[in-house]
Amino acid sequence: MLSTSDLAVARGGVTVLQGLTFAVAPGQALILRGPNGSGKTTLLRTLAGLQPPADGTYQLPPDSVAYAAHADGLKSTLTVAENLSFWSEIYGGHPIDQALTLLNLTQLTRRRAGELSAGQKRRLGLARLLVTGRRIWLLDEPTVSLDVASVALFADVVRAHLKTGGLAVIATHVDLGLPEATTLDLDPHRARVIQTTDFDEAFA
Repeated sequence: MLSTSDLAVARGGVTVLQGLTFAVAPGQALILRGPNGSGKTTLLRTLAGLQPPADGTYQLPPDSVAYAAHADGLKSTLTVAENLSFWSEIYGGHPIDQALTLLNLTQLTRRRAGELSAGQKRRLGLARLLVTGRRIWLLDEPTVSLDVASVALFADVVRAHLKTGGLAVIATHVDLGLPEATTLDLDPHRARVIQTTDFDEAFA
């Protein structure tokens, strides 16, 4: 399970979200909603352990997280199969065949990542999730550059992950059609920035 208690996260030393208390159990997904700049990426980076929380706590099992950020994390000179094999070896040698099949990449295994379209690169980046063996997926706008068919394909992958006891926290504006998912609106948790007038009134 992933859980937070009165969690606050900061970007550039400035708190952007606060008072976050939630839990996501195996088989569940949490969809993060909020306008651009609301702190979705900052929250995911904090949960992924890439930066410390500004306040509060979060708990998750050790070595359980796979984080898919805006960047696809690909080596352009390596082929599709070589990219996946690299990440598989990093995370313990999980087979890549299923990932290639589920993300519709089997016909592209010998093509260099630098020669792929934006959508193909995105699918390859997401295929990395399947070779990590990690149970907690933290996904930052995973459907960017994907067409409608590929979005549906990815939704099926997430659904299968949940059915096998995985969980996911997803920042997205796209409806993935996941009945297991609940939505967290981050807007009420956005930290209030003190305006100059507030400061002047406080110390008048």
